Amino acid sequence: MTAQPVTSTPGTGTPVVVFRYGLMPVDGNGIAVATVAAMLDNDAGGARARVLAPGEVLPYGTAPVLVSDTTLYGATRLEETLLRWGPLPKPWLVLVSDAPTRPVQDARFLVRALEGRLAGVARLPYLPVLRAVKGPEEALEFKDVQAAAERLRRTIEGK
Repeated sequence: MTAQPVTSTPGTGTPVVVFRYGLMPVDGNGIAVATVAAMLDNDAGGARARVLAPGEVLPYGTAPVLVSDTTLYGATRLEETLLRWGPLPKPWLVLVSDAPTRPVQDARFLVRALEGRLAGVARLPYLPVLRAVKGPEEALEFKDVQAAAERLRRTIEGK
């Protein structure tokens, strides 16, 4: 699927760009969310993936992607988000490890219990370089981030 302009309402002439992935952070918008967006966009200049603004409507044909860290707070916010999800398509969840250890037991159990409401779960390993970069473009220069990006795209796209 590629980005293509479509007219939102007949007669308005206002084109709306349809992209493949609409990212929604569930527990804050930081470097991890920006990096996941860049990973899924894969140098398409925002034509494949971008972070949706609060309250922005998910365009038709765009796959929703929730992004959270592996804390209990992140899992709780995920649960709250899914309780209000409504008739939208099932979202993907990208769990970004916030530490080089396993998530706490309560967070693991809560995410496991919510998996039935998700299209799938993709897990990113702890990437210590995210603590020392100015932006996602700089992060993607590192081999471990590039490898994680490839695994993420392969997981979500099913290849």
